[in-house]
Amino acid sequence: MTRDRAAHGGFTLLEVLVALAILSLAVVTAIQLFAGGLRLLKVAGDHQQATLLADQKTREIGALVEGRETGTEGDFTWERRIESVEVPEALAVTSSKASRIYTVTVQVRWDGNRSVEIATLRTAPPAEPDDESGGPPRPR
Repeated sequence: MTRDRAAHGGFTLLEVLVALAILSLAVVTAIQLFAGGLRLLKVAGDHQQATLLADQKTREIGALVEGRETGTEGDFTWERRIESVEVPEALAVTSSKASRIYTVTVQVRWDGNRSVEIATLRTAPPAEPDDESGGPPRPR
């Protein structure tokens, strides 16, 4: 009876150590997955903030003047470029007062190598007939 009782009485030390090793691996893996999820959450939040900043800088343009502007907001640096676009003849309006088209590109950078870029087309009123520079009309 004693021998039969010892065989079914409980776990051996080796079984307990193996169970603890398996449990330790599972806990470490779960912690690493959780930390990875937090890192991805931060990257996604930064990407969303950068996209919102790029959209804001695209919308806050007053007069369309060709050129380049830069700035910094928090951890983000932005660059806005405005360039005139040549309208193909097939798309040109037949009237003498055709609108001008500009490309507005905003790039936002953060964390050294991460960036977001938004580009759009904007139209401007036609140039004044006496304006030889082809630039935007001057306010009166």
